[in-house]
Amino acid sequence: MRVALHDKFGDPTVVLHGGEMPTPEPSAGEVRIRTVLAPIHNHDLWTVRGQYGYKPTLPAIGGSEGTGVIDALGEGVTGLQIGQRVSAASVHGSWAEQFIAPARMVIPMPDSIDDNTAAQLIAMPLSALMLLEFLQVEPGQWILQNAANGAVGKALAMLAKARGVHCLNLVRRDAGVAEMEALGIDNTVSTAQADWIEQVKARVGNGAIVAAVDSVGGRASGELMTLLAEGGTLVSFGSMTGEPMQIGSGDVIFKQATVKGFWGSKVSQAMAPDDKRRLVGELLKLAAAGGLSLPVDAVFGLDQVAEAAKASLEPGRNGKVLLRP
Repeated sequence: MRVALHDKFGDPTVVLHGGEMPTPEPSAGEVRIRTVLAPIHNHDLWTVRGQYGYKPTLPAIGGSEGTGVIDALGEGVTGLQIGQRVSAASVHGSWAEQFIAPARMVIPMPDSIDDNTAAQLIAMPLSALMLLEFLQVEPGQWILQNAANGAVGKALAMLAKARGVHCLNLVRRDAGVAEMEALGIDNTVSTAQADWIEQVKARVGNGAIVAAVDSVGGRASGELMTLLAEGGTLVSFGSMTGEPMQIGSGDVIFKQATVKGFWGSKVSQAMAPDDKRRLVGELLKLAAAGGLSLPVDAVFGLDQVAEAAKASLEPGRNGKVLLRP
């Protein structure tokens, strides 16, 4: 089968290339999916660099999510059938004509959800929904996030709104405000504005920011901490800058603040199956009703994977970059 792979760890725009690998066969409890579309996530590119929490054996096929049609069932699989349209995330090797997924991770897709949405519906939006639950916020409360125009940031803003939680969204470019508004996401502030902190405080008014999500790191972590209310929680979700979090000890001490880390893979593994089904059901319902917009910036072939990686790394993208076998 045709695949997008890398033979060594390094710059995704350099080491990724098209190629061929043997078609995998599903083991007991697994299914094989004929890929229709597969997204390129930031964590996929960090995996290619060899700098993520999971390090594959080389040569490695990239990708961790995809949508397609089941074309083979492993022994003991029930409740799924060949020809069924499904999506799966937290898998390995989805940048290929076919990939293997544990049957328990496979989610049937209704016809009301198009392929572009189905291809990216699970990993980032489900992480965002798990993150929202992790924050333990109630309707009417305020949360704050930076890198809000990323895939998880957009999903978090939409899901928070659907639950009645106020989400204040920080973007690094003025143009990002209009991009967010085009998706129906309000309360967006550009940190390129000299008075952005005052703008945040004005939006919140008499409210209090009870939780903040940091996907940037460095000085940005401390800026979020400064805006947190007393007893608030700062969650580290990522580090776009690659820098350590820079947080003033005074803010942590006098606000009695809590700092936590969030890794969706670990949270998902620890989550009760019933809770996960509830969250997935919420996602499917919202996506089918048009309440979860997941735009696509570009679609590339497997042989164009290096070019696709470059496009995915471009700042100012309006949507996800996908691969189509």
